[in-house]
Amino acid sequence: MKKIILTGGGTAGHVTPNLALIPSLKEHGYEIRYIGSYQGIEKKLIEDAQIPYDGISSGKLRRYFDIKNFTDPFRVVKGYGEARQLLKKYRPDVIFSKGGFVAVPVVLAARHYHIPTIIHESDMTPGLANKLCIPSARKVCCNFPETLPYLPREKAVLTGSPIRKELLEGNRQTGLEYAQLSAEKPVILVIGGSQGAVAVNNAIRKLLPKLLEEFQVIHVCGKDHLDESLTEVRGYVQYEYVDAPLKHLFAAADLIVSRAGANSICEILALRKPNVLIPLPAKSSRGDQILNANSFAKQGFSTVLEENAITDDSLWQAIKDTYQQRESFIHQMEHSHLNNAIDTIIGLIEECAAE
Repeated sequence: MKKIILTGGGTAGHVTPNLALIPSLKEHGYEIRYIGSYQGIEKKLIEDAQIPYDGISSGKLRRYFDIKNFTDPFRVVKGYGEARQLLKKYRPDVIFSKGGFVAVPVVLAARHYHIPTIIHESDMTPGLANKLCIPSARKVCCNFPETLPYLPREKAVLTGSPIRKELLEGNRQTGLEYAQLSAEKPVILVIGGSQGAVAVNNAIRKLLPKLLEEFQVIHVCGKDHLDESLTEVRGYVQYEYVDAPLKHLFAAADLIVSRAGANSICEILALRKPNVLIPLPAKSSRGDQILNANSFAKQGFSTVLEENAITDDSLWQAIKDTYQQRESFIHQMEHSHLNNAIDTIIGLIEECAAE
């Protein structure tokens, strides 16, 4: 049986694409294991998927001053030693890395044993962890055409992001019933990520009276961000977090308002949902969401409204215009060449495993 080790962690975005690959890897006869950090978010997600999991020591490499910069390198070195022991024990045919700092010692250990490695970069420009891994990789997958110039030409492959198949299996009527909404008005799904997005939440709630004249709103607002004063507002429903029923809420949505994390927008693309993206501002990140959103806008997939430009009028206009032009957005998304990420990546894995 062919063997593969998946790695990546630190955020859900470094894990969910790996989860999306697992069913196809099983269909292709792979024995799958996962290497992540001792107690990172990836541990629970992977164990819930019933995939054997090994934890290693992990440290973050920072570009800024932090006292942990003096101790984390030792954690990385320890993780490298642990990764070497695990790779020697399991002898995988190939490694697939979704990034995050826990992946660095795994990819470097794979290089030591001449195990072919494929890595995936979600954002427009490679993060520091993937920059450290690229020299050791056989292939580097990416989501955006604009990323290709940042990667070695002989390694770069434009694949898009693997999307969990179950997200594509939602039912509109089930979603409407779950949210206790009607089929009489179109539905806006507002989703700000696992931690929510305070600025987006506030802007949507401020605009609710106008929105509810023409739309219904499903608002996934993040942990501890529910507004109890709005629980009885007709046509508006809010959740801190949605797990299994999310596929049905996606199916019920006629338009999505979202942050612009790479995995989130690739899911929106796969679902062919007209969308308004409000990227995380540069002051709160390295600016990758702004680049992601602008790429989708350039390709005709999205409307972009930057957070510092949000007013009642600008948000309403972005939502109204996007909804009115929804057929054009759907047409562009249907003709995207980033819709077969799983098949493309499985093909690369098969090539490397056969070497």
